[in-house]
Amino acid sequence: MITFDNYVPSIYINGRWKSASSRKKTPVRNPATWDILTHVSYGDEVDTKNAIEAAGEAKEGWASLSPRKRSNILYRAYQLMEENAERIAAVLTMEQGKPLREAKGEIKSAASFLLWYAEEANRLYGEWIPSSIESKRLSVIPQPVGVVGAITPWNFPASMITRKVAPALAAGCTVVLKPASETPLTAIEIVKILEKAGVPDGVVNLVTGNSAKIGDALLHHEAVRLITFTGSTEVGKHLMRESADQVKKLSLELGGHAPIIIFADADLEKAAEMTLASKFRNSGQTCICANRVYVEDKIWDNFKKVLVEKVEAMRLGDGLGDDVDMGPLINEGATEKVHEQVKDAVAKGAEVACGGNIWEGTDKGHYYLPTVLSDVRNDMLVMKEETFGPILPLQSFTSEEEAIRAANDSEYGLAAYFFTKNLDRSVRVAEKLDYGIIGINDVFPAVAEAPFGGIKQSGIGKEGGHHGIHEYVELKYISMGIEN
Repeated sequence: MITFDNYVPSIYINGRWKSASSRKKTPVRNPATWDILTHVSYGDEVDTKNAIEAAGEAKEGWASLSPRKRSNILYRAYQLMEENAERIAAVLTMEQGKPLREAKGEIKSAASFLLWYAEEANRLYGEWIPSSIESKRLSVIPQPVGVVGAITPWNFPASMITRKVAPALAAGCTVVLKPASETPLTAIEIVKILEKAGVPDGVVNLVTGNSAKIGDALLHHEAVRLITFTGSTEVGKHLMRESADQVKKLSLELGGHAPIIIFADADLEKAAEMTLASKFRNSGQTCICANRVYVEDKIWDNFKKVLVEKVEAMRLGDGLGDDVDMGPLINEGATEKVHEQVKDAVAKGAEVACGGNIWEGTDKGHYYLPTVLSDVRNDMLVMKEETFGPILPLQSFTSEEEAIRAANDSEYGLAAYFFTKNLDRSVRVAEKLDYGIIGINDVFPAVAEAPFGGIKQSGIGKEGGHHGIHEYVELKYISMGIEN
């Protein structure tokens, strides 16, 4: 069992662990038990300014290192994360709540981004352009943006950090990291790994604390040239507005409302298992999890029966416990939001096929029963608002065109899924769904080697793949006149 001191310094600037300049502290709680795990530093704009200045001073030295040297450091960080996976996963579960096996999977994913961008650091190519003028030679070279402000969420407190920090470091950028206030301990573990791997002082800096003050300091400091953020669409819009005065680059991975379409020719057992896995992973607190399920009317009764049986068999509890399928929600507000969506749906005519209430299996923690709603309508909140909780609404359809139209009826455009054995349909539907990520008979599309990002109000930019590193560079065009 991992234990913590009563206070853990959580601000890391220029290679030194520090307390907040204000000396303020804040508790970190376990959402499964409400117990206080420890206290961490509660930083503000002063600490953020110091971190930005450290990153600014370190950027030239880091950018001037050969890509191979940066690659070696990232590869060492990957090795250290693999070696320390058990500990970091336990820390993650204790402060975030997800089952330990899910946490271990996230650490594996987080490590994969360190490995991928250790490799990509050596492949950030420029371009030679054949000139139309004999006396000119034309080329394009990528150069690091500079100081990056990285703001990460609590639902994936490890992988969302490495998915941003790894490509930034590979490209030659320096970083000021602001993790979610709910999950600072995982961020501390990752920064310690980067420190041990040999990242020079000032290249990666960590500031925990007041989200508004830290965010504003990142937005308004001229040295910060890129803000990369994963979180709500509302906050993403705020970042866009506030960064406009300095025309900062933005990479935003925002909200989602992912549909899943189950066609009659699908493997129903597999479709039900994967729909359940998508929806209830991390207690439904993921941006790409199933939020709406459209079931072809021919298989409505069978699919609903299979799905409900599987959901009712799920086991809730502390993520550190054995055989736990679903842990708690992150806080009381999350539980209240989920219950409000259920009550709204029921009031408007939806049927609660299973779940539909706060779990009474414990007197501690923020738990909600995994819930299936059937006969939902489009005017219900659950069909419009991102849920971020364990509610799965079902709606029937009669034709492919109807299903596509319903799936696309959202301001979000992050991820969409469908199940079918028909190859022609696979191509047609994938091309017509207005989403940045499409899963065909697959609900786990996020991997280090592929681009991840949405369209519409789900964000701008891509993370992952060779595409992801390009968010952290500027292209410099060079035109050179020569004598022939």
